[in-house]
Amino acid sequence: MNEQSVPTSSLELVRWIGWAQRKAAEDWVRERDLSHEQAFVLGFLAQNPGAIQRDIAAVSRTSAASVTSLLKGLEQRGLVERRPDPDNARVKRVQATPAGIGLIAGFQDAMAAADDTILAPLDGDERATLRGLLTKIAADLPQPTRD
Repeated sequence: MNEQSVPTSSLELVRWIGWAQRKAAEDWVRERDLSHEQAFVLGFLAQNPGAIQRDIAAVSRTSAASVTSLLKGLEQRGLVERRPDPDNARVKRVQATPAGIGLIAGFQDAMAAADDTILAPLDGDERATLRGLLTKIAADLPQPTRD
């Protein structure tokens, strides 16, 4: 890589590091023949079994029609199941199947390994210093939200 392509500002470097982390996540998801949205929904369902489609649309910040299409694809692959709510047949409850949960198992470990790879040039003290500095910067920033 030539020197001109290396970011020069601190925040450009932070974005570059974020890009590397995001790429690792995208590669992990792609290896499982999933889209980002499908992996997100499987992860949500693993933590929230029996969620309704409206909840999935809200948390994924997408339309009900998009969720229906996404779930149909996951259902055809045997990764989710939709069942009528016992109290309201018009409402569908969605669950990740064991195959769906198994497919995304290990994501957190893979991301921890990616972080270790990204931070490999730093020793423990340097990592602690970086974390302290980033924590100090983030302390006064608005917190990210999903809404």
